[in-house]
Amino acid sequence: MNRMIKVVVVDDERYAREELTYLLEQHTGIDVVGEADSGESAIMKAIQLQPDVLFLDVEMPKLNGMEAAKALMELKKVPLIVFATAYPQFAAEAFRINAVDYLLKPYDEEQVKQTIIRIQDKLLPKENLETISRLGKLAIEMDGEIEYIPIRDIFYMYRDEKVTKVITAKQEYDLRTSLKELESKLTPLSFFRIHKGYIVNLLHVKKLTPWFNGAYQLELEGRSEKLSVSRNYVRDLRQQLEV
Repeated sequence: MNRMIKVVVVDDERYAREELTYLLEQHTGIDVVGEADSGESAIMKAIQLQPDVLFLDVEMPKLNGMEAAKALMELKKVPLIVFATAYPQFAAEAFRINAVDYLLKPYDEEQVKQTIIRIQDKLLPKENLETISRLGKLAIEMDGEIEYIPIRDIFYMYRDEKVTKVITAKQEYDLRTSLKELESKLTPLSFFRIHKGYIVNLLHVKKLTPWFNGAYQLELEGRSEKLSVSRNYVRDLRQQLEV
């Protein structure tokens, strides 16, 4: 992805701004272009910097996050809003303002990652992502040669001790690349983590079946095995799959 997503982080607590900025900057394609410590300065930063997204605290003196968000809706270029707060009771109001997401403090790396995926879904042209998914290839070195596997041909990947297994219709490949590194490259395409040790290609998902304790089992087209979907990933997986 060549397109950088411009972000402004708004929080009246400096350490909260620094923590969220750090987490966001771990992701390729995210550019934190500014910070603000109040609702008023958030509006000024939005006018000056023209960000794509504001991560907005709710509880701030004078103009709070909800009031600032409503004022931002009047701008010529309206940024996406992600509320980031320690107070879950504001969630319903946040989504009435059409917030992209609602992050709770203390921040969780996985939740931040899922928020970024939602932002990318809204801002990045899906035609480009589909083209990359169709034309892109994963390089796998075998016996001194490099074999290129079409992204579309990959069903899923999982970690097996120190090796990442890549499963296609015809073959199983071993990679030394970590699952986390692969995830950062492939998630913007058609891949999604369903479990601590598994990433699947959403293009091949056939069925989701409730299992137990909030978890699900996932079936892929052309595969007989059933993969476990941890309950922490179920909601976001369904959002990715469903129109």
